[in-house]
Amino acid sequence: MGARRECVARTEATRVCVCRTSDAMGSGDDDKKAFMAVFDELAAGLVEDEVKDGQVAIAVAWIKRMIAYNVPHGKLNRGLAVVDGVRALKQAQGEDVDADTMKRAMVVGWCIEFLQAYFLVADDIMDESVTRRGQPCWYRQPDVKMTAINDGILLEMMLYKCLKKYCKGLECYGDLVELFHDVTYQTASGQLIDLITAPIGEVDLSKYTMEAYMRIVTYKTAFYTFYLPAACAMRLCGVKDESAYEKANEICIKLGQFFQIQDDYLDCYGNPEVIGKIGTDIQDNKCGWLVVQALLKCNEDQRKIIEENYGKKDAECEKKIKQLYLDLDIEAVYKKYEEESYADLKAIMEDQKVLPEGLFGAMLAKIYKRQK
Repeated sequence: MGARRECVARTEATRVCVCRTSDAMGSGDDDKKAFMAVFDELAAGLVEDEVKDGQVAIAVAWIKRMIAYNVPHGKLNRGLAVVDGVRALKQAQGEDVDADTMKRAMVVGWCIEFLQAYFLVADDIMDESVTRRGQPCWYRQPDVKMTAINDGILLEMMLYKCLKKYCKGLECYGDLVELFHDVTYQTASGQLIDLITAPIGEVDLSKYTMEAYMRIVTYKTAFYTFYLPAACAMRLCGVKDESAYEKANEICIKLGQFFQIQDDYLDCYGNPEVIGKIGTDIQDNKCGWLVVQALLKCNEDQRKIIEENYGKKDAECEKKIKQLYLDLDIEAVYKKYEEESYADLKAIMEDQKVLPEGLFGAMLAKIYKRQK
């Protein structure tokens, strides 16, 4: 794809360029460099605000370290999806992306990444996870432990500080704030179902239904991972048609379901060195896609294996479950689902005329056949 470079992110100290692709698909290295430069600016500003507020030195140092440890080390797909979305929408509107709009798109993208960091810090505590993004979970740092709960709250509040600093005064500011509030509530609701459906150490296979699973993944993952970036881009580009948001919601829910089922698959079959964490769904008693599929396929003897071994903090029990997945050929079931779902998503995106395909195409391209 041919590409032309235009300056899109300016600060007093930094001038960076990002690549504007002709088909509005994907975020290249230049986008990521510009995106990281905006993070540096946001992080420095948040720390500076603490200093100006008279925060004690040890707390300033803690906040600086906490932000650096938890926020910028993911794939950044959620944040960069705002950039891709704004570019696709502006192109569909027949407009170029000016520097101020792109800067705001990156700021809002980082607001999503701060929200993601908050969710992960909390989720790791609830799941008693070991690693995240290739490093020990934040709460497992010897000097952190349950202080991580407060750090998570700070991370969430920081996104609103950034949103206020860079977007207050825009016509869409109120809509953006409301959007973040709504999606945070939806995600917490999904997490609640996840936790109470399959609490650690208590196995009740009658709760492991496809209905419960799809509700969990829709609310826990789909809204903040896909709908939030798309809707943020739409707000920044002045889209007001409610039918457009309804269509975006429909597509993003399907994308989120596809993504989370992939995540469940990778938790079991992925390489920890590649995915950046050690899979714990089996030992954590998760109502995951793999175990739901196994329950749909198994006979009475195989169901007994699940009853006796699933959700146990025991490596040997985990091995028995993974062997059962092999016996039931759950991986083949997943591969079939992946291909069928990808084809369905492509068809839905291409058939609808309310929004440009590029708003969602980059998202799908990044997750299809992903290994982490």
